[in-house]
Amino acid sequence: MASVAQMMKQFKDLEKKRARIENEIKELNDVLISEVGMSGALVDTEGFPRADIDIYSVRHARHDIICKNNDLKVIMNEIEELLYQIHSAAREEKSTETQMEVRTTREEEILFPFATVDRIEDGSPASTSGLQVGDEIVQFGSVKTNNFKGLKDIADIVQHSKGMPLSIAVLRQGQLIHVGLTPRTWSGRGLLGCNIVPKNR
Repeated sequence: MASVAQMMKQFKDLEKKRARIENEIKELNDVLISEVGMSGALVDTEGFPRADIDIYSVRHARHDIICKNNDLKVIMNEIEELLYQIHSAAREEKSTETQMEVRTTREEEILFPFATVDRIEDGSPASTSGLQVGDEIVQFGSVKTNNFKGLKDIADIVQHSKGMPLSIAVLRQGQLIHVGLTPRTWSGRGLLGCNIVPKNR
């Protein structure tokens, strides 16, 4: 088994990869926002390619966003598993210093949720994703505690990610849980079918 120091190095490398992918997704989303979005039509009413948008760039950005979100989900799962291993090894070594480093590195994302799910509609995208009432959100797409300013941040991501899976991280009974949530039109209101309220820090 790798030492705590080796796992911490691996953890930091994964964090760098996560940050890089999130930045790339944001840049691609900016391209789509300026053009047509994830679900806007690429043809006009007569079925011809629209001349007012760069169709190649839109298709390329849409494809890349889907691929990078899948990559992000894999990395988030790897980070979660590695954190468990680090904490376990740190307890065995009784290394207070190591535990402090892990906590400090991730405290903004793990220990301090910025919003709570207080209602979920049956049959909604939120319900089928596995999200539960009482889940405390520590990450919603690219929004985390250290950059969360208000619910508009979440609303903007939802609107720009229709039909595209989002990586959501929540605290549930003290455990870090990752769910994949895809905003989409359903029989009820909105694209998620849940209500999210900000937490007071």
